[in-house]
Amino acid sequence: MKESKNDKKCENCHDQFHNKNNRQNVRGGDAFYGFGIIGAAIFFVGQATTFGAGLIGFLKAIIWPVYFVYEVLKFLIK
Repeated sequence: MKESKNDKKCENCHDQFHNKNNRQNVRGGDAFYGFGIIGAAIFFVGQATTFGAGLIGFLKAIIWPVYFVYEVLKFLIK
């Protein structure tokens, strides 16, 4: 059976709608991650006593989820 142009349009509309909703759901996670980076940077850089320690603190702030998951798993496994 041959598909009409309207069937293809309807199928494309559904795909576009589905992808648009997925992108909107990710934005909330992006905001959470962004605020986490800012908070972690304030914490780690605030603890630094030298410029080098502040630079390391900033790098730690970028990968803060690694520390979070590590500490949670360490707590759960004990």
